[in-house]
Amino acid sequence: MSASKPAFDLQATISRLFVYPVKSCAGVELPEMLLTETGLEFDRAWMVVDAEGEFVTQRQLPRMALIKPQMKHTEVVLRAPGMLALHLAFDRVEKPVRVRVWKDEVAAYDMGDIAAQWFSDFLSEPGKPQALRLVRFDPEHRRLSSMKWTDGVEAQTQFADGYALLVASEGSLAELNDRLAAQGHGAVGIERFRPNIVLAGIESHDEDRVDALHITTGEGEAELRPVKPCTRCPIPDIDPATALSSPEVGNTLRTYRADARVDGGITFGMNCIVIQGVEHTLKVGQVVGANYKFE
Repeated sequence: MSASKPAFDLQATISRLFVYPVKSCAGVELPEMLLTETGLEFDRAWMVVDAEGEFVTQRQLPRMALIKPQMKHTEVVLRAPGMLALHLAFDRVEKPVRVRVWKDEVAAYDMGDIAAQWFSDFLSEPGKPQALRLVRFDPEHRRLSSMKWTDGVEAQTQFADGYALLVASEGSLAELNDRLAAQGHGAVGIERFRPNIVLAGIESHDEDRVDALHITTGEGEAELRPVKPCTRCPIPDIDPATALSSPEVGNTLRTYRADARVDGGITFGMNCIVIQGVEHTLKVGQVVGANYKFE
């Protein structure tokens, strides 16, 4: 009797999970996370904005990389060098506001003057005071990913750049580090690319080439659909440990990662949307199956 055909073209496992409670601040690595309609629970639920309500990131303020969240049962605790810890209760917000993230104006809640002062103090440069506020995404607001890329699926996200989840692989990072080493540069961690899900057991950039990720969870099967290659800005050049920038990561990616799907943009990782599995728990070690996408 012949062996049965494998269910999927490739099989991976979830090796790491990250959530980024405050957009553009450091991530939190956890062994398991709840999957929601907008991605991992609490991912990009908070965001720093300027006096005009426009979002700010490490692109303008690289020291945001040094703000490290810790997830507790009822709150997220933020720590930064030279600062007392800032505690943000999950159930506490103040006045409703409207803020902007990229081209979207969204409903949010201001987190109050103490949080605003904390971020303003830490992120202001000497002689250049910043008037910053911290806001929380309004869960009643539906912010949709670009339906040009989702094939008409109404996929929700919070303050992420545009999609619910970012998936990358250990193989992709290993190739980059091999190329960096060949040029005399040190290896970098996956943290530079700010993924939510890291996959092990597949070839470099296989995440680019599949049509869906089927994850076996305790509740059944979750399905994530990769929809858009993640175009990289200068943030991967910022060392998350020091907030200092140097160009070798971006320069190396430019030698081999131009992607015709995004008009030649430099990409690493795939933006994904949630098709199935809301309220499922994703865990490190879970099996992920996928089929190659042929266009």
